[in-house]
Amino acid sequence: MFNVQAIRADFPILTQTVKGKNLVYFDNAATSQKPKQVIEAIANYYETINANIHRGVHYLSQISTDRYEAARETIRKHVNAQHAFEIIFTSGTTHGINLVASGFEPLLNENDEILIGALEHHSNIVPWQFLAERTGAKLRVIPMLENGTLDLSSLSEILTEKTKVVAVNHISNALGTINPIREIIAAAHAVGAAVLIDGAQAAPHLQPDVQALDCDFYTVSGHKICAPTGSGFLYGKESWLNKMRPYQGGGEMIKEVTFEKTTYADLPHKFEAGTPNIEGGIGLGVALDYLNNIGFDKIAAQEQSLLEYATAKISAIDGARIYGPDTSHKTSVVSFNIEGVHPYDLGALLDKMGIAVRTGHHCAQPIMNFFDIPGTVRASMMFYNTFEEIDALVNGIEKAKQMLL
Repeated sequence: MFNVQAIRADFPILTQTVKGKNLVYFDNAATSQKPKQVIEAIANYYETINANIHRGVHYLSQISTDRYEAARETIRKHVNAQHAFEIIFTSGTTHGINLVASGFEPLLNENDEILIGALEHHSNIVPWQFLAERTGAKLRVIPMLENGTLDLSSLSEILTEKTKVVAVNHISNALGTINPIREIIAAAHAVGAAVLIDGAQAAPHLQPDVQALDCDFYTVSGHKICAPTGSGFLYGKESWLNKMRPYQGGGEMIKEVTFEKTTYADLPHKFEAGTPNIEGGIGLGVALDYLNNIGFDKIAAQEQSLLEYATAKISAIDGARIYGPDTSHKTSVVSFNIEGVHPYDLGALLDKMGIAVRTGHHCAQPIMNFFDIPGTVRASMMFYNTFEEIDALVNGIEKAKQMLL
């Protein structure tokens, strides 16, 4: 049995009131809440350890280094990477994608192509546009269908020997669509292209196996998986990481520096310039331990139940339209509009009832352009949400309708 009340006790923020109402937090796709275990780990770091890593012979520096590198090993095990040095600490998914895009600049020319999906977050669009502008390579897009899924019928035509990089998200942040990334990875590898998977929205809901997927890169934001903001990681295959140039220069990423020439450190430090977010990395490891202790199979089952319940309840509201595929092809996101109601107005009224949802284009403006809408209301759920909170959301929508229509 999934004891949601016991889980909720680990999240102090969920007990507070907002504008006199019990907080109902349905903005998890933007950022997840943090359990007290992660909060306590951050406080413990600053109270008992605080020292820079990899650079000191003194006790605190060694302890700090050990904790940080232990977190790297936790991440390696979690995603089943072959080597710990294939795990690069980042500030989040955006950092990871920019790191890879920058590293590919010397590897592309004007005859090459970069392929992305139509369901991408801006963070998996703009860095590749930058790369195309700098190299002359062409950016191509896998189109989407009316049901909010990628149209893979033309993938064999879009993927050619000119395709050098394919970058798609595992799960859409705007619609919750789960993409068939195994199929995309296999097709990309068949033409010799490298594949980056944006795992920001997938990581909170499932446990990726990077070796089974055979992806070349997989990047995750810590703040979406109950870890601190400003933390995250990039998995990269050793062969590709060795080919790529460093993203930033500075301390830690060097082997030897003279005024004439600099040689780079071995992996992973080649891509980790400067003093890192040490407590963020440690907190990320604690967060993954927390989620694994619950069990991703239990998390998935709970969130699927929430998704099906929320979908049925919101679908029954007069004038409601839900965007994206059915519940068997998506994660716990319901992105919807109410006919005649602007999503911002609905979100603002829900806020007055203590209900937090996201409104707008969700940093996925091409999706909204496809549907010819200004945005949606997005209710995104995590394992600590309840059916009673969904009822509160539905009641709030009905009240808002009475005020706005």
